[in-house]
Amino acid sequence: MQEQLAQLKAEVLEKIAASETLKQLNDVRVAYLGKKGPITDLLKGMGKLPQEERPKMGALVNETRAQVQQVLDARKEQLEAAALDAQLASETIDVTLPGRTVKVGNHHPLTRIIEEIEDLFIGMGYEVVEGPEVEKDYYNFEALNLPKGHPARDMQDTFYISEEILMRTHTSPVQARTMEKAEGKPIKIICPGKVFRRDNDDATHSHQFNQIEGLVVGEDIAMSDLKGTLDIFAKKMFGDEREIRLRPSYFPFTEPSVEMDISCFKCGGEGCNVCKGTGWIEILGAGMVHPNVLEMAGYDSKKVTGFAFGMGPERIAMLKYGVDDIRHFYTNDVRFLEQFHRAED
Repeated sequence: MQEQLAQLKAEVLEKIAASETLKQLNDVRVAYLGKKGPITDLLKGMGKLPQEERPKMGALVNETRAQVQQVLDARKEQLEAAALDAQLASETIDVTLPGRTVKVGNHHPLTRIIEEIEDLFIGMGYEVVEGPEVEKDYYNFEALNLPKGHPARDMQDTFYISEEILMRTHTSPVQARTMEKAEGKPIKIICPGKVFRRDNDDATHSHQFNQIEGLVVGEDIAMSDLKGTLDIFAKKMFGDEREIRLRPSYFPFTEPSVEMDISCFKCGGEGCNVCKGTGWIEILGAGMVHPNVLEMAGYDSKKVTGFAFGMGPERIAMLKYGVDDIRHFYTNDVRFLEQFHRAED
């Protein structure tokens, strides 16, 4: 048995030294020191020896087992150190290499236009107010002088959730809600947000788009206040040399109502493809708040007046940036969006 033990010891030490990976080393450990290994078998066979030889052989087997385990542990430390060195070598960073530029996100062109308009009106003392996109028919139409059956509703056909709940067609409901809450007090607000209509998507129409509406209500508010406000807006957005003109129009919630044009910023009013040869570009609709709208919101229309206006950020962005298709704003084509990158953002 002693010769067998010595032979096993020499054999296992040779295999330990030949192991080049931790897996190979572990296979050697299991093969010789495991429950079914030859060294363990020797311990199990001690009962076959004469009683006087058992203590001596037991001590010898245990000593051999301990020596093999010690060599295994030492080889394991060597292989682990070698593996760590190899990993560190493979993951070495060359600090002399040039750095990689990290691409940073940027403001969407519509977001930029909306924030620019908001900043302008905040500077003029307006408050930014938002409201629900899923709206009641009452606030979307009836409170704005558009009772059921009114023909002007056809121009704002929308998505109905029920007979009384719909996706709002403009941000005017925010104005109606704000006037109602104001309980007769003066207000000065702009209302940005998404609106929805059942339009066929093409180069100039979308079933979903943005709108920014403004409303001023108080005593002695006149059409001249509206014109002065819109003149400031046009000059700040399109340049100090811009002129505006107001044309009579019709909106159920304003009386009188106007369309506002600005002198073409491309040709200076001489006529070009942008202004279709007229020298003017239509920008927004506006007017004095209809007395019925004021009355329904709790105001005394004999003492209080107001003006309102509404514009589409997409249209302004298309004019300002020369975009020929509204769908570019929503398709998330990086090639399109990268044109609006600004380092300071």
